Amino acid sequence: MSETVRRRGLTGYILLIPAIIWLALFFLVPFYSLIATSLFNKGGSDFRGYTMVYEWSNYTDALKNYWPQLVRSLVYGGIATLLCLIIGYVLAYAIAFKAGPFKNLMLVLVIAPFFTSFLVRTLSWKLILADDGWVVNSLQFVHILGPNGHLLYTPFAVVMGLTYNFLPFMVLPLFASIDKIDYRLIEAANDLYANPIIGFWKVTWPLSLPGVISGTLLTFIPAVGDYINDQLLGSTRTRMIGNTIQSLFTQANDYPAAAALSVMLMVLIVAMVLVYVKRAGTEDLL
Repeated sequence: MSETVRRRGLTGYILLIPAIIWLALFFLVPFYSLIATSLFNKGGSDFRGYTMVYEWSNYTDALKNYWPQLVRSLVYGGIATLLCLIIGYVLAYAIAFKAGPFKNLMLVLVIAPFFTSFLVRTLSWKLILADDGWVVNSLQFVHILGPNGHLLYTPFAVVMGLTYNFLPFMVLPLFASIDKIDYRLIEAANDLYANPIIGFWKVTWPLSLPGVISGTLLTFIPAVGDYINDQLLGSTRTRMIGNTIQSLFTQANDYPAAAALSVMLMVLIVAMVLVYVKRAGTEDLL
């Protein structure tokens, strides 16, 4: 009997071997390479010209030179995540409780943008927000924008692009969480004379919190590191950290600075996620 139990225990570890190898090859090894690159000297002209000298000042120099882009990325990602949460919660709630027989159709419509290239979707916003587009013309007609006002190449355009592109990442976890809520609990809150607002904060919101946490993490993390939206919809005044890292790697050939920024961004996001999940009381999600 003990031999059978031991074999069952070993089976679980054996099944983990492919996943461990995958993580080692495609996460641990690249991450180690990234950290090593961030400690190279600053004198090389190409990747072969660098040597490992444990140049810790690369981190302080990168932070001193590029902290505005880092802060801007956190702000843009935070605003886009908040907008996705507001829009996505309403949409997920409507699909879960109000869609009826059209629930599956609405879910398909939510994920339908994924059938199109990320690049094409972002370029479509460039056409929508163009200076001669119907959005700008309408806002100028009602005098919200001046005659020479524009939306493209502004922080507004970048945030709108982030919100649109990452909205499905918010809606799907929210729907999965809200759809599990027993609607009779909401009806019970109404029977106990709770108005809709109190009933929402006391019943619906706490029960949907796992979906909120998952959705915000799935939205915020890629939004902060994104560079396509700013590349196509922004300008030099809206430059994000992803664009800076990409430029340092591919144009400036400053591999130590780019690697140092990448490591700092990863560490910062992990720290923020741990604090966020801890404060939200959903440590089981990790």
